[in-house]
Amino acid sequence: MLKFANHDVVFQEVPDHVTLAINISNCPNHCLGCHSPYLWNDVGNELNNNILDKLIHKNDGITCVCFMGGDQAPAEVEKLAKHVKNAFPKLKVAWYSGKEEIPPVIDICNFDYVKTGRYDEKCGPLSSPTTNQRMLKILADGRKENITNFFQKKRIISQHRKEH
Repeated sequence: MLKFANHDVVFQEVPDHVTLAINISNCPNHCLGCHSPYLWNDVGNELNNNILDKLIHKNDGITCVCFMGGDQAPAEVEKLAKHVKNAFPKLKVAWYSGKEEIPPVIDICNFDYVKTGRYDEKCGPLSSPTTNQRMLKILADGRKENITNFFQKKRIISQHRKEH
């Protein structure tokens, strides 16, 4: 059973989307420098289709749902993603995984975006040019397009604006 600790509407996790980010607990990755170590614990409430529907309806104006974690039960994340795709076809679906690879048992076509890779303090987040993480856009035919540079370009633009 997946549990979620909390959720929020965010604007930078998925390119060009207003995203309902759902923080899934019981993370097995325990990345050094993790910004949310409380998610390592088995805390929160069950995340199922009914709860997910309520969260989506409660957050009018979102264009994407992102599962933040869930690496302990990727098949459950995929089931929820498939539910969103079927019940809310206008919404995009994303998954932030701390694993290096997408598990082969996952049908990648149930997602529009997948971030892979453990957080490594030395390498930095997606916006760092030295990041080990990757943001993939999943195309209709299942191919993966690496769009990590989108986050790095945004960082450069932000830095440029601060300097001027």
